Amino acid sequence: MRKLFGTDGIRAVAGEAPLDRKTIYAVGLALAHQLNGSHAQPKVLLGMDTRESSGWIADTIAAGLREGGAQVENAGVVTTPAIAYLARQHGFSAGVVISASHNPWQDNGIKVFGGDGYKLPDETEVRIEAEIFRRLENVQAPGPDAAPVVNEKYRRDYEQFLRSAFPDLNLNGLRVVLDCANGAASAIAPELFAHLAGTIHLTHTSPDGRNINANCGALHPEVVAAETKNLKADLGVTFDGDADRAMFADAHGNVVNGDAIMLLAARDMKERGILRNDTVVATTMSNMGLEAALRRDAIRMLRAPVGDKYVLERMQQEQASLGGEQSGHILFPHLATTGDGLLTSLVVLDILRRSGRALHEIVADLKVFPQVIVNVRVREKKPLDQIATVTDTIRAAEAELAETGRVVVRYSGTEALARVMIEAESEEAMRRHADRIADAIRAELGA
Repeated sequence: MRKLFGTDGIRAVAGEAPLDRKTIYAVGLALAHQLNGSHAQPKVLLGMDTRESSGWIADTIAAGLREGGAQVENAGVVTTPAIAYLARQHGFSAGVVISASHNPWQDNGIKVFGGDGYKLPDETEVRIEAEIFRRLENVQAPGPDAAPVVNEKYRRDYEQFLRSAFPDLNLNGLRVVLDCANGAASAIAPELFAHLAGTIHLTHTSPDGRNINANCGALHPEVVAAETKNLKADLGVTFDGDADRAMFADAHGNVVNGDAIMLLAARDMKERGILRNDTVVATTMSNMGLEAALRRDAIRMLRAPVGDKYVLERMQQEQASLGGEQSGHILFPHLATTGDGLLTSLVVLDILRRSGRALHEIVADLKVFPQVIVNVRVREKKPLDQIATVTDTIRAAEAELAETGRVVVRYSGTEALARVMIEAESEEAMRRHADRIADAIRAELGA
């Protein structure tokens, strides 16, 4: 069982274990050693988001990588999917991103991609973890050092990749609101969209190290939705801190999440004959309404555990060409190896342009079951099936809801939270069961 890596890398409060200097240095050493086993002279590309801690964390892991025998290059502030693309495109042994995605500024994290542009498999992370713990017994935190000077060519190469994916896309006549979450998208989206014509209204593009995701971005899609309605824009797009996901807003100010985006993309891809096996892979968190809407178009929906890496694994097993999460991670493997918020926004805009229809029109028949998610902060992540009061409460909810709802209870892979998700035709039953399960978890494990 992994102790450092969650569903999306290592994540914690910056400066506190496991994101203290000593552990970060050990991560660099361990990763370099793992790469030395398969590469004669490993090369690693670094990227980061806009948190004030990202710079010193990049410096520290770079020191460990170099001490371990790896060459290191620096792409500076770029999105997570940019590093995935660039690592593969330029023949790096691995790509490392310093980011905590949608978390608040005090947190940070380390995400690692292989040279193929994919997130590391669980078994590789387990091996790296074991070596990190071994090295921590003897390693000392490094003195002042610095990551290599930023090479701007990498950001430009990634922007060119995005433009080349949709060379004929033109937004002339459209009004689009972009919320960059004061994160990594701030370094790329303004220039990217300037080439697409249209009227672009940029918001939250002034990172100061502490305002990333603060009342903005994909964690607060209602912000861009309100701005879209106020400006009478055609579409709103909002990214998270590292821009590996995107949420949307229609012209009426309604939030359009990843479920709706998978629906419109699936229909478009099926019509064009590129939806392999007429299959979409979602997660346990996707709404039952998506499943019903896809079924009407003779498209089957499969579910994977939460985490885009697990969605991708299921997609590869099923040879599927579309998958994603309700939270806005959408996977288009014919275009990229990982979820990419900027790329997803271009996909959606391209579909709207070709169809000549508005976003709300295309997804109007998506009837969403009432759904609630209750987050319970926990002091430890004890297996829930070992807590009788919790399992009994969950079983009671499942028995009552039967075919009219769903119960999903899981731990967050990136935070000390238990997430209780209830979906039901009856809103009263939904809230009642969500509160009961949350109370049971709080009584046993509440922080």
